[in-house]
Amino acid sequence: MSRWEQFPATEKLPFGAMWYSVAPLSSSPPDCHPDFELSLVLGGDAEVEVGGVVTLVRQGSAFLLDSEESHVVHNRSADSPLLIFSAYWMPDAGAPGDGSDA
Repeated sequence: MSRWEQFPATEKLPFGAMWYSVAPLSSSPPDCHPDFELSLVLGGDAEVEVGGVVTLVRQGSAFLLDSEESHVVHNRSADSPLLIFSAYWMPDAGAPGDGSDA
């Protein structure tokens, strides 16, 4: 990854946000965290690797990562950086639909 930047205004919101860039012919380091993460591909096409499966996510599309889901983002372009915006949040224990309301 060539750059990470947090958005400081999100400290008052129920989620964090950031953008990052992956240089041409590079990959992000392997990552795994307790947050859910929704990522929008703003520039280039991403190849997102989760559990050994690689999925092409084209510019203008999004991908959702589950809590504790190990992932790597690949940029296969030889000449264009990959630009991604991510919003992330912690799972809410006791939320509707998680089985705790039964």
